[in-house]
Amino acid sequence: MSIHRTLKTGDGLSGTRNVLTRYERILQLEAQGRFSEGDDNPLGLPKTRVLKVKKRAKVKKEKEETTEEEAPSS
Repeated sequence: MSIHRTLKTGDGLSGTRNVLTRYERILQLEAQGRFSEGDDNPLGLPKTRVLKVKKRAKVKKEKEETTEEEAPSS
């Protein structure tokens, strides 16, 4: 059975996931220096923190009026 079109959400996968796959956890641990491929067991990995991505506020660009003032008029 399919889900009714009114119950679907448009951005279902765009949010932050709170569960990582084993491969993603290994990549994070390697970046932190807590996992080495040959020595450590990939089963029973320690917990890793998932950072939530915050949207940045757009910075307004200042108009470059100084270039017009600095140009010599002839």
